[in-house]
Amino acid sequence: MSQQGNFIGGFLLGTVVGGVVGGVIGALAASRLNQEPTEAEASFKKLDQSEGKPAKRRQLKAPTEQNMEVARRGLEDKIAQLNDAIDDVRQQLGTVNGTPVRGSSEPIASQDP
Repeated sequence: MSQQGNFIGGFLLGTVVGGVVGGVIGALAASRLNQEPTEAEASFKKLDQSEGKPAKRRQLKAPTEQNMEVARRGLEDKIAQLNDAIDDVRQQLGTVNGTPVRGSSEPIASQDP
């Protein structure tokens, strides 16, 4: 009975100590995230804005109906290729777990001794 009591006591003590340590580490991490930017971060910002011009950002254009149709057809072609590859593999395997695969003309070998 004393071993069980020691286990429970150690478990509770570990929980309390772990909670305190986690709280301290969390508070330190949060305070470091809220600090002012360092010199390195400031120099990176200066590099981003060369000669007083704001950094160029790539703007995405809205897809047109024609572009969406071309993309859809391309995806349909890829899906058809994948389905053909899956069918080829199924035919090569012949049976799966002792049952014939649809379209397989190979007979199932008897598993009786």
